[in-house]
This record gives sequence, structure tokens and C-alpha cells, in this order.
Amino acid sequence: MPISSRRSRLPWTKSLPTALTALTALLAVLLPTPALAAPTANGGKPPGESRPVYSYDRAVRESVWVDTRVDGDRDGRADRVAVDIIRPREAAEQGRKVPVIMDASPYYSCCGRGNESQKKTYDGQGRPVQFPLYYDNYFVPRGYAVVLVDLTGTNRSDGCVDIGGRSDVQSAKAVVDWLNGRARGYSSRTGTTAVAADWTTGSVGMIGKSYDGTIANAVAATGVEGLRTIVPIGAISSWYDYYFAKGAALYNGGPDGLANGIESPEARGRCQAVQRELVEGAPRTGDWTRLWSERDYVKDAGKVRASVFAVHGMQDLNVRTKHFGQWWDALAAHGVERKVWLSSAGHVDPFDFRRDAWVSTLHRWFDHYLLGYDNGVEREPMADVERAPDQWSTDRVWPPTGTRTAVLRPDTGEVPGVGTLGTEPAPRGATAEFTDDPSLGEADWATRIDEPTESKAGFVTGPLSEDLRLAGSSTVRLAVTPSTTSAHLSAVLVDLGPATIRNYAGDGEGILTLADRDCLGAGTAGDTGCFKRTAADRADVDHTVFSRGWADLGHYAGLAHGVPLTPGKPYTITLDLAATDHVVPAGHRLALIVAGTDSGLIVPASTTPRVTVDLHGTSARLPLVGGVAAFERATRGAALSGGVTTPVAPPRGLRLPELTHRP
Repeated sequence: MPISSRRSRLPWTKSLPTALTALTALLAVLLPTPALAAPTANGGKPPGESRPVYSYDRAVRESVWVDTRVDGDRDGRADRVAVDIIRPREAAEQGRKVPVIMDASPYYSCCGRGNESQKKTYDGQGRPVQFPLYYDNYFVPRGYAVVLVDLTGTNRSDGCVDIGGRSDVQSAKAVVDWLNGRARGYSSRTGTTAVAADWTTGSVGMIGKSYDGTIANAVAATGVEGLRTIVPIGAISSWYDYYFAKGAALYNGGPDGLANGIESPEARGRCQAVQRELVEGAPRTGDWTRLWSERDYVKDAGKVRASVFAVHGMQDLNVRTKHFGQWWDALAAHGVERKVWLSSAGHVDPFDFRRDAWVSTLHRWFDHYLLGYDNGVEREPMADVERAPDQWSTDRVWPPTGTRTAVLRPDTGEVPGVGTLGTEPAPRGATAEFTDDPSLGEADWATRIDEPTESKAGFVTGPLSEDLRLAGSSTVRLAVTPSTTSAHLSAVLVDLGPATIRNYAGDGEGILTLADRDCLGAGTAGDTGCFKRTAADRADVDHTVFSRGWADLGHYAGLAHGVPLTPGKPYTITLDLAATDHVVPAGHRLALIVAGTDSGLIVPASTTPRVTVDLHGTSARLPLVGGVAAFERATRGAALSGGVTTPVAPPRGLRLPELTHRP
């Protein structure tokens, strides 16, 4: 379960000695910080907030190629990555140095960034014109440089895409090094004219959604000096967990397919050897290999020096919240200062589900960690959680104080095939059975939760007498016996009751894109800074699946090697369920469903087994606010599911689309 401690080892969050405070005050007089807000007589914005005092249209726009010191394409010379920079000209003319907001991405030419898939554009001389997203429009006038990096093998960079490996990570880390005077930059891709980053303070904040945020996690895990903060949005923390869930494949393809889709046409021709290594190093067996070890950033969380502001959609079925949960736990264990927003959307940027609050919060976050302003953002509640579309709550720490692991256990019910969920273990010998049906998934199982069906084993509480909140990561330990030599398993948690939710299974994954636009900051004809507005895409449902986990039973002994199963032999395996923060309201029921292939979300096993579940040996460990006592209060006196009459109409849920990679 995630650790809720908020302690920090970061030196800039601790009280400074009196002498240092005096020195800081003196330096503030002698070297005034750019874009510092002045106090206002009418109770306006407080001192200590950067203001838009620099011109956007006069900003310096330039490209630099940074030496990564890695020869990923094996052509005998170190790869250079293209770095497009926009920074305030007046600051440079006045000799004022500025911090950097950096987004390193493979998507600037293949796929685009943001809800409108913006790509980089250039003029006839190759100078950058459009910087995707709003970071440049909003932050450059406020005294920041914005740096957009083409990862190796993409757009205008050398090298090869290696999907989160050494080349990817070094191509971004080298830019942080260059911004701090530790690496070489050049004025062209092949030239010898050196370019120094003498215009920056060296303080860098990395930000980005999906692959971009993943690179921010990875670079932070190197402990690179100068990286002050990262803002990973829907980001991966371990690439194995992107493609597999304890051996069960999540996609009909591996990292080589993603590489082929994002690398530049010229890289595709020179990077065949790297492509082969991606294929060979990531077998579709689900076995853990050296390739995955290199791409596991969680193990290096202890090296992180930067603060972390994470954002994740709790219904993100592309980069599932398992990535957030295990990263958050590891950061907490090492005392890294951190903050989180958890939305009820899918793989969506907060700019598109909470725009005004997001830009304001991000502004104060960067002002504090990159400009050093004491604006109190680090003392605000650690977590913002979306409870219903556009309805948010906050917690001082996350998971909230009082969250404890409760062990819940399934049992048989009064109706055959419809089980119960409580705190007492089932009698020895109690079992449930299901037959894997790869055509069915969580929506089918939950819809028929009160009926005995062949494809699932369901276990349900009675209607709750008070709200029950789960906050963190869950696990389900399954004791099962398969009838064939292979089996894939699923476990899902379901809130059984009516609700209005974000339509995370829709095309916008919880948002609707409107026709009119908002303009943030300044703009030019080539980069207007105006973006389409959005609104919540709502859906009325009668049940909500709010956490999921999967596994290949052949990996019961570990991830190193999957093995064929012996039909009729019992096995035990633990499924990791994605982190969440969900309140099951009073009057609703909590369900645990165990089944085989979750259609559209995991790839079926090679056989379709009949699986017998040993209920005595099966349990779920759930992070409940209030622990097991809260569960007992909420379920005391409630009628169990076995006595519930089958509804006249099946409960409605969201039918999920096929799982595909989305940038």
C-alpha cells in the first residue's frame, strides 16, 4: 500500500540558517529576480509570482544539437539530439539568466502533442516557429525558457529509438547536462561551432504526458544535477508493466512496434539492429529480461533529487495507474517531495479536464521550484482527487491518514455461483469455478454479478450502511487449479450502484472537445497560444469498475520464466491491482470478480481452461481509509449478495474499446 509520509529530504524545503537568509535577501536586492510580481493595493496577486513582463513575439527562437555521448545508431560518432529553444530576449539583453521548462518527446513530428496533436513547425531557414502546447506562450513572458527535445531517432535527431532505454534517457539527460555546462552543444547537426547555454540558471523542470512524462521519470531516476522538479502526466514507471501484467501480455505487439511508429524515416533505415534487439530482448512470453531491468525506473527512485508533481487518470487504460502507484510508493519510501492529481478520466492531460486550476497550480509549482519563490505551493494539500466529473476533493497527505490494509475474503453465497465478500475465511474445501471466455470482459462480468455465469466468480457485500473509501494499491491472492496447461487471470473491483462518471471509454476518454478556443499567454501568427476548450463527457452507469489486475498463472513462481501448468495441480499467485482512490457510497455494494481473459485488455492464453478457485486460500488486501474497522461498520447488518434478487434490467457499465497505444 502506498506510504503516506510527507517527509522530505530535499534541502530547499528545510529551514535556512539566519545567515543564509540574510545573504539571500541581499542577493535579492543586488540581483532582482526576473518577472517578480509587485504588491498590489487592491488585494491582487501576491508578491513572489512571476508576471508576463517579457515580449513573446521578440523571444529568441533557436535550435541547438546536443552531443549525447552515445552512439546509438553505431555509425562511429556520438549522436546529437535536436533541441528547440524559445527564451525571453529582454532577459538576455539585460544579462539575466532564466530557468528552463523542458519537454523531451518522440512525438514532435510523427504524432503531435496535446488534444489537437500539434507538431513542431519551422520556417524556410529551419528556425522553429510553432512550439507545441502552451508552455511557451504562457511561461516565456514570465521569465522562463522552454526547451523541446527530439529524442534520439525522431524528427531532427541522430540515433535510434530504444523505447525508454539508455539512448532515450541519455538524449534528455544530456540536455540537462548541457544546460548546466557539462555537455557540448552545436549550432548544427554535423558542424563544429560550439554553443553554450550561458543564458540559463541551470535550473530545469521536466514535464510531459505519456512517453514524455516517462522520460521525465527516467531522467530524474539518474539523479542528474540541475533537474529541480518533474511533472509526469500519465507516465510509465517500468516499461515491463506497460506491456505485461505479471506475464500476461497487454498488447499484440512489443516495443519494436512502438519504435517503428515514432522514429523518423531516415532512422528507420539505419536502426534495423536496434529493432532486432528490441524484438529479441522483449519476448512475448512475458518473461523478465535484461531489457526490462534497464527500463525499470522504480528501482532507482532513491536517486531522485527532484520534486515530483504527478498527474494520472484513474481510468487510464493505456498507462495504467499501477505505474503511478509503484512510483509513488518508491518516492515516498525515499522521502522525495511530491504532489498528485488523480482524475476520473482516462489518458488525458489536466489542461483538458481542469484547465484554469491546472495552469495556475503549475505556474506556482514552477515559480517555487525553478525561481525559488516562497509561494506556499509545497505546503498545500498533497493530493487533489476527482470524485465525480469536475468535483474535486483534497487530502493533506496521500493515501490519507488512517488508511490501512484490510484483508477481505470471498465465500460461497446462498445462491450457487453468487458469492459473498467479508472478513472471515471460507471453510476449507469451499470453491468457486469459472471457464475462461476470451470474448467477455469486465463489463460482461459486472453486468451479471447477481447471476451464476460460467465466465466469472463474483463476490459481493450487501448494501453498505456508510461510505467506504479505498485509497492506494490493492492485491488479490488467488489459490486456483487450472484444467489446462495455461491460464490468464483477471481480478477487478466494482462499485455496484448508480453514478454519473466521466465516459473514459469514449473517444475523448472523459472529455469532449468544443469548437471555441481559450488563449493562454501571448502568441504569434505561427504559434497563437489558443486551444480548443473542453468539457466533461459524462455517462450514467449502474456500476463502475475502479481497479483491475491481471496475470499469467504460468508466472506464479516469478517473472524470470513462465512455465507450462500441470492440469489439476493447485497454484497460488498474487495479482497487483492498479492504484485508485474511490468511494463506494452508502447503499452501493462492493464486488470482487475473478475471471480469465479480460477481453480487450489482455491477450488470451493459448488454452481456455476451467479454473477452480480455492476460496479458503484466496484473499484481497485493500487499502481502506479506516482499515478493517471501517469495512465492518459499513457492512454490519447488511444483507449479503446471495439474498439479492436478480435485477429486472442488467446494470449498465462502460464497454471498453480495444487496448491500443495512445501518445
